[in-house]
Amino acid sequence: MKITELSLPEVKVLEPRYFEDFRGYYCETYSKRTMEANNIFLTFVQDNHSLSLKTGTIRAIHFQNNPKAQTKLVRCTRGRVMDFAVDLRKGSPTFKCWAGIELSEENRRQILIPQGFGHGFITLEDNCEVLYKVDELYYPELDRAIAWNDPEIGIPWGISNPVVSEKDRKAPRLCDSDVNFRIDGYCL
Repeated sequence: MKITELSLPEVKVLEPRYFEDFRGYYCETYSKRTMEANNIFLTFVQDNHSLSLKTGTIRAIHFQNNPKAQTKLVRCTRGRVMDFAVDLRKGSPTFKCWAGIELSEENRRQILIPQGFGHGFITLEDNCEVLYKVDELYYPELDRAIAWNDPEIGIPWGISNPVVSEKDRKAPRLCDSDVNFRIDGYCL
């Protein structure tokens, strides 16, 4: 597996090795041994799967607050999405900065988004399926979102009228949220 960094050094791109023949292919999408050989120590506890039916669907900047923050390993198994990670850690030199990468069934890339970062994506075609592993269980009372169009973050979604859930439509801007990630105080 090839592992590289995006513009935010903590955010990694994972490119599994595929073994293909006349029957199809085989690959390891996750290997604890490979991750640990690259100084990434995680234990995933839950898999999530989303289907977005329409092009231009935004699943906005989601995260789970401390003390149950989540690292996510995200991939697109059908269609194409533009995937974004946003540094939400107060005190970080890259606070409010984002990194993005296209994930698709064709390029087979994955993005590793660590605790302290928000995650969002926009579908680039109809019927996109996104799967992700997380290293912490879901706790609805700690589930949060930041407005997809927050000008302080400035993600270039490339769309002015996206398909957005009610939750994402009502999500606060970062400056009005209760995000509790910090580099200088709370240990992540």
